[in-house]
Amino acid sequence: MTGLLALDQGTTSTKAYLWKDDAFTLIGQRAQRQIRPRSGWVEHDAEEIVTHLAELVELAGPCEAAGLANQGETVIAWDAQTGRPLHNAIVWQDERTGDAIAQLKAAGVEALTLASAGLPLDAYFSASKLRWLLDHADGAQALHRQGRLRLGTSDAFFLHRLTGVCATDPSTASRTSLLDLRRLCWDPALCEAFGVPLECLPEIRPTTGDFGALPGGARMLASVVDQQASLFGHGCHEAGDLKITFGTGAFALGLTGAEPAMGETRGLLPTCAWQHTGCAPAYALDGGILTAGAAIEWLKECGLLAGGHADLDGFDGEPAISRGLAFVPALAGLGSPHWDRAARGLWLGLDLSTSPADLRRAVLEGIAFRAAELVGNLRQALGESGRIAIDGGLSRSRYFTAFLANALDAPIEVAGSADITALGVLHLTLAALGRPERPMPEGIRRVCPDAPLGPIPHERFARAVRLSRDWARG
Repeated sequence: MTGLLALDQGTTSTKAYLWKDDAFTLIGQRAQRQIRPRSGWVEHDAEEIVTHLAELVELAGPCEAAGLANQGETVIAWDAQTGRPLHNAIVWQDERTGDAIAQLKAAGVEALTLASAGLPLDAYFSASKLRWLLDHADGAQALHRQGRLRLGTSDAFFLHRLTGVCATDPSTASRTSLLDLRRLCWDPALCEAFGVPLECLPEIRPTTGDFGALPGGARMLASVVDQQASLFGHGCHEAGDLKITFGTGAFALGLTGAEPAMGETRGLLPTCAWQHTGCAPAYALDGGILTAGAAIEWLKECGLLAGGHADLDGFDGEPAISRGLAFVPALAGLGSPHWDRAARGLWLGLDLSTSPADLRRAVLEGIAFRAAELVGNLRQALGESGRIAIDGGLSRSRYFTAFLANALDAPIEVAGSADITALGVLHLTLAALGRPERPMPEGIRRVCPDAPLGPIPHERFARAVRLSRDWARG
């Protein structure tokens, strides 16, 4: 019996999972280079990643069908005729278009992006990066004149190279600032405002639809943003259900229903969760922390995590915040609800007794406080929330999950598997096939608050966040 292939193309690596004979197995993983040409710039080699994807497809062997999760806001420019990328992919973390965003804000464009796309102006989203590629990628202008230029999120490039179909889905398109969120089509006014030629953008197809055939014949039947895939993988299908994935960044999504929640959403972003062929779309509110797992990697690079994962547990005594020590994880600026890319990370409350363990603990607590801030805003926007499910690398830390439950003063469901994004891709592929099977995450544990923090630690952390924003401005 052939299986189903789930491809998870993330920020640091590409993974392939095979579901066969009721077993869901990681069959291969390829890490990609993180290219940083200058401060604030983050790139990937698009050719390297598509080669990894092709290798993993071949490794999987004959499959009935496949699905793909993508990074979201990461963008690529390529030649429609040859498939050759014109420049490295510009990653969602990249800040190079900050000046262009400031000019667009001064011109009043943010009113348009909020009204139509539901998004604030920020270098995080794809539109300004796509314009940068048009202006700077080698040969882009000439290919545009010839009708051969393609500009799109990374999924469209990968699909074009692997299946011959240049397409994206509404969940990914909703992260670009170029989508009319209500009608789920490219908005000509937004494209004109950013200077992105609409004719260069990929076709938008339903999340569970036909994206062509992979080498070997498997039909690609699902394509989705990784965060939305994780939401689906957790089995969150009711309005009010929410999840947080702690990866390179940390992203919270809460389902809102069949209409986008436009207008005042307390710094949260309306987004398309997914759309099944022939069905109304599902919408969600999104909140992102730009630095989560990346802060742990930074600790490692600083020599403060020599013991690996074990150093993220086993702390004694009161939380760091209760002893006056705080860390703001704004190493790449602050995402939702502040949307302040100038903010920077900082520790507060250091003294001569502060140890490396204290510093690690403060970093974990800072990420948890930011997550609690997002969930608090989601609860106010959604009404009383349903399930709160979490996954990702940080969820393996018992200290982190216990502190997060206390910061939320609510129980959380912690997935025992790190494969929730891929599981969501599998679920969407099964939905596209009309099959009822939905294998669920293994080893889910429920963590309940045992020592809720109360208002004082939250206010102490909020003051630290305000200082992180003021510091960069002198």
